[in-house]
Amino acid sequence: MQTMDPIGATPGSALASPAAARNREPILQVLKAHLPARGRVLEIAAGSGEHAVAFAGALPGLEWTPSDPSAEARASIAAWAGAAGLANLRDPLALDMLDEATWAQGPFGAVVCINMIHISPWAATEGLMRLAGRLLPVGGLLATYGPYREAEVPLAPSNAAFDESLKDRNPAWGLRDRDEVAAAAKAEGLALTRRVEMPANNLMLLFRRVR
Repeated sequence: MQTMDPIGATPGSALASPAAARNREPILQVLKAHLPARGRVLEIAAGSGEHAVAFAGALPGLEWTPSDPSAEARASIAAWAGAAGLANLRDPLALDMLDEATWAQGPFGAVVCINMIHISPWAATEGLMRLAGRLLPVGGLLATYGPYREAEVPLAPSNAAFDESLKDRNPAWGLRDRDEVAAAAKAEGLALTRRVEMPANNLMLLFRRVR
């Protein structure tokens, strides 16, 4: 499971991520405002599964399907889901943005991706946009969360240090330029419609399928 956050163990196969605990409420507030009241949501790179449980529990009208390429992550997601017992939370899928053969079949009304774009090669972001362009209906939402570079906004020192630590761990990782991410989305029929400032110098970028 790709993460830059310390992962703590819990009973069984569930893992606890301090980052997920910190950011789930601010992310949930944005999702509540922009997700449809009903329909199917696909979560990409769901990690420990704590977001999936929190969001499915808070949004009972949505069928929430988490996914992650990591078997360790999927085991954690299943453990959290089993403990929560939510009727609208589906089993985790083994989706890998670098392998189209693993991609789910749609339609989904929304796709959510938290803290993947900077902890993966650029090809994973391109894959995310292709997948969203295929699975979403016109008007469907792609919501992403994480730190970004922006030409008109000075890079916060904490984000600059984080970017260096990412690249030290893997030269293919690092903070992405917001406009380059938006351009990759546009190539797949998705338009950047909203930028939401989040705590700790993060952003939520909301895209809608327009064609």
